[in-house]
Amino acid sequence: MSNGVVMELHRSSTNWTKVVEDIVRLEKKIFPKHESLAGSFDEELRKNNSGLLYTQLADGEVAGYVMYSWPSSLLASITKLAVKENYRRQGHGKALLEAAIEKCKTINIQRITLHVDPSRTAALSLYKKHGFQVDSLIKSYYSSDRDAYRMFLDFDSD
Repeated sequence: MSNGVVMELHRSSTNWTKVVEDIVRLEKKIFPKHESLAGSFDEELRKNNSGLLYTQLADGEVAGYVMYSWPSSLLASITKLAVKENYRRQGHGKALLEAAIEKCKTINIQRITLHVDPSRTAALSLYKKHGFQVDSLIKSYYSSDRDAYRMFLDFDSD
């Protein structure tokens, strides 16, 4: 990953407002309105069992982010992973995914799930390279004409 560092967003962060504003702009640009969390982003981040990691560039710009939650002590879900178009294919998505996986490991999660549009081949490839497997195809997940693969990554329980 060139020129960026993965950071964890905390409510007490001095740059909270700027980071959230950058992410909301990214949400609006990348995701269709009905898939975007832009309108409820603050509410999502207030949830107890959720986390957000982002890539901050040297100039303070946010290149991408990953949002995840763990509704139980055994299961986590990656709810969003997005990288600005001009920073794709530079390792930011890989770094964010790896950081989220490590965070989940530190809280002893045994399975991470996510959903991905089968037409998003770069995302699908990234997830598969990190050990995620397709569980099933969910018809009309995103909309009446857009399906999703449900994917999972299991960790060995020692």
